[in-house]
Amino acid sequence: MANPTRVELEPAWVLHTRQYRETSMMLEVFTPGSGRIGLVARGARRPKSPLRALLRPFEPLVLSWSGRGDLATLQQAERTGTGVTLRDAGLAAGFYANELLIRLLGRRDPHPVLFAHYSALLEELVSPERIEPGLRNFEVALLTELGFGLNLGHSALDHTPLDKDQNYEYQLERGVVPAAMETGSLVFKGSVLLAIDAGNWTDLETRRAAKRLLRYTLDHYLDGRELKTRKVYTAMLSGRARSE
Repeated sequence: MANPTRVELEPAWVLHTRQYRETSMMLEVFTPGSGRIGLVARGARRPKSPLRALLRPFEPLVLSWSGRGDLATLQQAERTGTGVTLRDAGLAAGFYANELLIRLLGRRDPHPVLFAHYSALLEELVSPERIEPGLRNFEVALLTELGFGLNLGHSALDHTPLDKDQNYEYQLERGVVPAAMETGSLVFKGSVLLAIDAGNWTDLETRRAAKRLLRYTLDHYLDGRELKTRKVYTAMLSGRARSE
């Protein structure tokens, strides 16, 4: 039988926690070198356990663990800095990003670039005005890292650059092609697609189009699995808009 794998002091973010037996916790964790992993933190729920305050989302950690298969045993946890304090819509957006990672990433599939994007996103979510741009950048990065890039900069027909004044239709897993119609849920002006491709979120039309396009694409790869956190986040945004 193969020896258990042991990993020492890997940077990590906790994505989700739940109770496990009487005194332990089960964790979903995202790391740059080991990807998404499941860990059991034995005794972490005991009143005097130092892990109780550490093992929660949005705390920058380094973790050590050992074990075989999909579920390993946590050996050590240390905080590496001040946790990110998220509130209201920013907090809901953080849990939405966590749920996306849990649903779309396979076990033990390293994504160091995506780990860096996620870490940057958490800093963006602290500022209300940066929540939507931060989420769009993260969603684009997630799709790209998974091999599902949007391919918005060129026409899928002949690979020529987009005409900013022409309308294009987005076709899943292909890219954009000149549109046969002027309107439609996946029809966009070339200038809007170029702005999305460049990550330029200054224009309201671009932000709305990107949200529609990315939701459509993510829903496809979620394969019908509903995101619970999306409902919460949408409700919080609606409430904030009513109060302004």
